[in-house]
Amino acid sequence: MMHTYLLPLKKQFEKNRNEALAIRMKQYMKDQYAYFGIPSPLRREILRDFLKTNGLPKENDLEEITKDCWNQPEREYQYFIMEVLGKMAKKADPSSIELYEYISVHKSWWDTIDYIASNLVGVHFKKYPDQIKPQTEKWMDSENMWLQRVSLLFQLKYKSKTDVDLMTRYIERLFGSKEFFINKAIGWILREYSKTNPDWVVKYVHENKSRLAGLSYREALKWLDKKG
Repeated sequence: MMHTYLLPLKKQFEKNRNEALAIRMKQYMKDQYAYFGIPSPLRREILRDFLKTNGLPKENDLEEITKDCWNQPEREYQYFIMEVLGKMAKKADPSSIELYEYISVHKSWWDTIDYIASNLVGVHFKKYPDQIKPQTEKWMDSENMWLQRVSLLFQLKYKSKTDVDLMTRYIERLFGSKEFFINKAIGWILREYSKTNPDWVVKYVHENKSRLAGLSYREALKWLDKKG
């Protein structure tokens, strides 16, 4: 049974189903997930209208509603609840990290992980910095590629507050990885930090060129290359 909070959403999703677009969206995601075929602008409009009428979930119901959305076959439910969690992230309690971990390891793919990393986990760790090392060390030790990606990317929006020692320690633990999504994430976090501290990134990347995957190296310098 779906939580009653979600029933009006289900009605709107069904009303706006687009089978032709759903097929293309499923193909884009390597046929892993079903879709209603609702494009992002329309989906966000549905979210806005839904929240105006129904408000945010009650804290006591949030875990159940999140897991209900995560158990639905259509990917739009996962996008919906991620964005709801994003609106609630600044007021989340310390235990919310368990829910963020749950949605990171179930139905994992880059489209959910990248939002979870920077908009949920990143916000959460700013509020509860004492959780950063124990949680991310556990995730790095898990050998779960997606939790490792979260550990790399949660600092994407930290700019000058980036914990460089932590970032480089995790990057270096993953040197030699053959996983595309890990090597892409290494390059991405370095590229993002290059907007804050370009000299440091250039030095780090050149000193570690032989250990960085080619993808990581190219991604790390992409923004700086465009800037000349």
